[in-house]
Amino acid sequence: MKKPIFAITAGDPCGIGPEIVVKALIKNPDLYQLCLPVILGQTELISKTAHLLKLDCTIRTLEHIEEAAGKAGILECMRFDLDTPEPVWGKISASGGRHAFAYIKAAIDLALGKKVQAIVTAPINKEALKLAGVPYLDHTEILTKLTSSKNTMTLFVTGDLRVFFYSRHIRFRDISAALNQHDLVNSMEDCQKYLRQMGIPEPKLALAALNPHGGEQGMFGEEETEILFPAVEQARKKGLNVFGPIPADSVFHLALTGHYDAVLSLYHDQGHIATKTLDFHRTVALTMGLPFLRTSVDHGTAFDIAGKGMASEISLVEAMRCAEKYYW
Repeated sequence: MKKPIFAITAGDPCGIGPEIVVKALIKNPDLYQLCLPVILGQTELISKTAHLLKLDCTIRTLEHIEEAAGKAGILECMRFDLDTPEPVWGKISASGGRHAFAYIKAAIDLALGKKVQAIVTAPINKEALKLAGVPYLDHTEILTKLTSSKNTMTLFVTGDLRVFFYSRHIRFRDISAALNQHDLVNSMEDCQKYLRQMGIPEPKLALAALNPHGGEQGMFGEEETEILFPAVEQARKKGLNVFGPIPADSVFHLALTGHYDAVLSLYHDQGHIATKTLDFHRTVALTMGLPFLRTSVDHGTAFDIAGKGMASEISLVEAMRCAEKYYW
């Protein structure tokens, strides 16, 4: 079978993105058996990074994605001509934000044009995007807006544990107010659809509870009895195979041990803590609901260690393996 082409974005060049991309591809030649990886990042940046890491490799600039050969030991980069100051490792800057956005936009264009089968992204910085005048908050918003997608959802995969997120970056005190039966049912429908898209024909989905012990019939909070239980009941009437709400101190363990195929987490840290505690470096973020698959590392730009050769590439390697497993 013909190997898929994956666009690997270098992320914010002032952070650890270029380093983990170079390390992942040079130190893991078996990845070339899974796909043809093409780096979306300036050739000069990748060359500078490889020199810093003292890694022996050949770097090749591509004018067109179809030129990719996919040979281990050769880093193939799409050509970028960006009129912006050279980024400086460890410094949040508008230049870094412009580079990061340019790489993502190019990857989206390739994916929408069916030139690549998936996008794998290195980390970016929200403040750098803002300094660059980019009118989007993060990867998910960029991908959603530039593909005119709706109902995109973040899914974390850590080994056998899959966790969806009902909400993303909202203040903790706003979590309860963000819960409503209609949106929860729609989210559960989307989760089921995305799990089937990943090859799970009859997925079992668990909804995480909000309050301790699932609220104990209103003793510790009313969200379960007033919103969450009714949402699950309505979803089941619609034919969805969903369960809960199940107390958050046990639902992730139950999913990990095979009782459920995935968990719908109610807020950012609820699901992040579970997956990253299980295996921080091997947690992969997927954006579902796009016309293509996007996988990503689950960590940030780590400006404090950028340019020092200290970053772990494991999460990016896992993101590439995950892309090969689930792309469509």
